Amino acid sequence: MWWPAALAAAVALALGVPALVAGSTTASGSSSVAVPADDSPEAGFARDMATHHQQAVDLSFIVRDRTSDEPTRTLAFDIINTQANQRGMMMGWIDQWGLSQHSPAKPMAWMGHDYQAHDGSLMPGMATNTQLAKLRSLSGRDAEVYYLQLMIEHHKGGVEMAQGYVDMAKNDVEKRLAQSMVVAQTSEVELMTGMLKERGAAPGVPAS
Repeated sequence: MWWPAALAAAVALALGVPALVAGSTTASGSSSVAVPADDSPEAGFARDMATHHQQAVDLSFIVRDRTSDEPTRTLAFDIINTQANQRGMMMGWIDQWGLSQHSPAKPMAWMGHDYQAHDGSLMPGMATNTQLAKLRSLSGRDAEVYYLQLMIEHHKGGVEMAQGYVDMAKNDVEKRLAQSMVVAQTSEVELMTGMLKERGAAPGVPAS
């Protein structure tokens, strides 16, 4: 099930990274290569969004096995494939830049965010360990509703981070990826809000 991420990493290494790190052309006609610094927004966004995406994939695998509802399973499948592919691309960029996949800096410090991590929730929108355990305990409509509520908050946090990077981006390829996340996840929030309404529920994660 993890082949999309591996394939995306290979594609990023073969195609995406050269375009991402290519710098300006000098007077002699040779191209300079600008590798992002370890504490740059480029490296920070790639690392943090890869972590954020991994939880979206995990949430989607959980609900996929706890409902037979086709719309919910289709949404979960789409999120698994899209975000696993994007995660693979970002991890591929980090490898190509010669940087560590992990940083001692707090998540989202690159954009001045001071989120207080708690119970496994490392960044805005991320579910807590308690919420993950609750989702695993549910099935059918209850699992669908709770998944949608969690994923709406997850997407809102992802959109905030992606837009934060767009506003300070220096690499066009990574900026385009971030912009595509803003558009796609905003659209999915609208879709999931409608799915909740169909199930007699509303956005907002109930207190555990």
